[in-house]
Amino acid sequence: MVVGGAGTQVVAHAGLHALGRFADKIGVGETLSPAFAWTGERSPAHDRGKVLTHVMLMLTGGGESCADIEQLRIQDQLFGNVCSDSTVHRSFHQITPTVLADLTARFATVRNRMWAQLPAIAGDSMIVLDIDASLVQVHSERKEETAANYKGGFGFHPLLCFADATGDTLAALLRPGNAGSNTVTDHLTVLDDAVAQLPAAISAGHHASDDPTFVARRVQVRTDSAGCTDGFINGCRARNIGFAVVARTNTRIQSAIQKIQTFGTTSNEHWQPALRAKGDMAERSHVAEITNLVDLSDMPSGTRLIVRRERLHPGAQRSLFPCALYRYWGHYTDNSDLTPVEADAHMRAHAHVEDHIKRLKESGLERFPFTKIGANRAWLQTVCMAADVVRWFQLLCCHGPLVNAQPKRMRWTFWHAPARVIRQARQHVIRIIDGWPTTRDIIGAHQRLTLLC
Repeated sequence: MVVGGAGTQVVAHAGLHALGRFADKIGVGETLSPAFAWTGERSPAHDRGKVLTHVMLMLTGGGESCADIEQLRIQDQLFGNVCSDSTVHRSFHQITPTVLADLTARFATVRNRMWAQLPAIAGDSMIVLDIDASLVQVHSERKEETAANYKGGFGFHPLLCFADATGDTLAALLRPGNAGSNTVTDHLTVLDDAVAQLPAAISAGHHASDDPTFVARRVQVRTDSAGCTDGFINGCRARNIGFAVVARTNTRIQSAIQKIQTFGTTSNEHWQPALRAKGDMAERSHVAEITNLVDLSDMPSGTRLIVRRERLHPGAQRSLFPCALYRYWGHYTDNSDLTPVEADAHMRAHAHVEDHIKRLKESGLERFPFTKIGANRAWLQTVCMAADVVRWFQLLCCHGPLVNAQPKRMRWTFWHAPARVIRQARQHVIRIIDGWPTTRDIIGAHQRLTLLC
């Protein structure tokens, strides 16, 4: 085999072109551009909204730094006039806190248009928000506001909020590595930012101190034990937002579990079989409500305490109650519409947040390329916006397994599809290589994209 470097009419990211076309169709670049007010003598050669759009494509394709934009520059037939890496670096340092807030607000208008077309949001069902934090390791002490974390590493500790129905990243707060897990102000800040991203018909009545009569659609937030604080739970109630938070162990919960463990073990008076994710009953797990056995007078009215027990297995996590046979796990919620078994299954769905964070970490969250904290905050926001555009593309333009495919699979089978670009009938035609496994998916995505409003 002889290798040469004079190939023409060959492209390597034919599938990524579909995502770029989708971003243009929904107006990402033109919506973000006005946030960059230009005061110089000459306008920039590259529109900053378009620069951010190209960075989103670069992140989706697996890029981790400004230099990775060069992989798109050489394919102007697919992506147009792409800026250089130095322009990307300069653009992110031009994003001040005011500009970043404007970008976030403008992107909310794009989200509003997209949610109007997503079947997962249709109807009047409750909107569920999931909050969780994750450690990001940084191998340089020169980056501003990095710090050591509780696991012995060093870097950032961002706090994130996702919409469970779609996987959207509604809010992200970049914090030092030593930021507390259960900081009330951080949780409420992220919650308020997430509500601000919701369409007006959903967010009405869910801002701080809003009148409950303004609520048109219910919103609930789920967190792990980091959200089990009086300040956060009362803050949710002040915003007319429901809550479901993992309970922390204390003597009153242990006493209540001891009662039902002693008197309810051989009967179904307290314990009921739990539900698996597919809806069938689990043989080794049971659920009980112990609201009447615990003093919850210091919690908001209507608070319930649901407990789940599972047979011990190797590697089982910490339990609410020490026992040689079972592991206990519980949560507080003010949702009165669900049975204890249903409430337990609903709370366990909070695990979806791990998949959402994994997607972000595989698409730029693991690498903060700048020294200045302002530029890194802008990078984090761009990572989140890129992930949202991908999720909307998957939900509206893909079908089958690709709807929920992880970034690695999308890159290997869709984004990086090789093709030839030819000129035929006075137009450019992309011909995907013969035998590519997702050729029909890519063609189908373009067809659905054409029909998209």
